[in-house]
Amino acid sequence: MLDLENVNAYYGDSHILHGVSLAVKEGEVVCLLGRNGAGKTTTILTIMGYLKPRPGRILYRGRDIAALPPYAVARLGFGFVPQERGIFPSLTVRENLTVAARGKGQWDLRAIYDAFPRLREREGQPAGSLSGGEQQMLAVGRALMTNPRVLLLDEPSEGLAPQIVAEVARVLGKLRAGGLSIVLVEQNTKLALGLADAVVTLNSGRVAYDGSAEAVRGDTSFLAQHLGVY
Repeated sequence: MLDLENVNAYYGDSHILHGVSLAVKEGEVVCLLGRNGAGKTTTILTIMGYLKPRPGRILYRGRDIAALPPYAVARLGFGFVPQERGIFPSLTVRENLTVAARGKGQWDLRAIYDAFPRLREREGQPAGSLSGGEQQMLAVGRALMTNPRVLLLDEPSEGLAPQIVAEVARVLGKLRAGGLSIVLVEQNTKLALGLADAVVTLNSGRVAYDGSAEAVRGDTSFLAQHLGVY
């Protein structure tokens, strides 16, 4: 469904991604793992069109989309939850959700409120008044309101209380069971490996491992080598 082929990416003259290749199959959850600065967020931003491969190809259903701007990538069916969440603080919860609504599909206001009951309770509040966990729920909900075919999430559990992490994990598990293709950047290895079908680890902008999550789940030597987790 989504293929990166020999993708190189730069910030100015700084070479960040070095020949990254990976594939996301229909209905598959692929988790990008790696230490801080490994290139995970850069990979997501390059997929979304914020950075252009120099060189490299990004194929969506066989079409090279590397030259498209972010809004055009989104219109193809990509939902994006950035690390900084990017909600509109002065708009209400309901307005944040409805402004993103696109297409007919599974995800509408009722479905989002069923997935995240707290958002229903706070639908009239300005988004800026929500807690960090509630803002993350809103960011995920807003991306789902686009009824995406591919969902990209950058560190969705970062800085959240354990009970909120569990709630986000529950929704992601539901999305996985529903067959949505997901690319997940996540430092929480328990969450990541619990959801992932496949794992790609990056080290200094290069692919260090690309394989099944099952093969590395519970492998402490793998976690120590690639993530510095003991």
